[in-house]
Amino acid sequence: MRIHEMTAAECDQVLAGADFGRLACARHDQPYIVPVHFYYDEQERCLYSFATLGRKIEWMRENPKVCLAIDEIADRFHWTTVLVFGRYEEVREADDISQAHRRALQLFRQRPEWWLPAAAKVAGGEEHHSPVVYRIHIDRLSGRRAGKSI
Repeated sequence: MRIHEMTAAECDQVLAGADFGRLACARHDQPYIVPVHFYYDEQERCLYSFATLGRKIEWMRENPKVCLAIDEIADRFHWTTVLVFGRYEEVREADDISQAHRRALQLFRQRPEWWLPAAAKVAGGEEHHSPVVYRIHIDRLSGRRAGKSI
């Protein structure tokens, strides 16, 4: 098996075709990682996502430095991993960045049931808090791709 470093353009291509990853954040020297659906905005060079208030949002509010991992795995010899290093920012309707809020909703509406799983009912019947739309400004990308050697 050979592992290759990916170029920035190759990383962008993976991001453009992906909508699911694992978001890592940290607080008080404790990492936390969760699965998230996201929407890549190539023009603004950021990722948009949606969640309800909870640990992930609270932690990112306190420490906006985040990392998102996107994997494409065919088998143990053929895989691609892209890491996005960036900064969390909430997107509020009333803020001066309301254009970003409109853009987020435009991207979300490209998929049916875009609010899932963030707003799905919790098995215990627990009510969700207010929705939080956020974006991750991309500071840098890195990626690796593996393929079986001949």
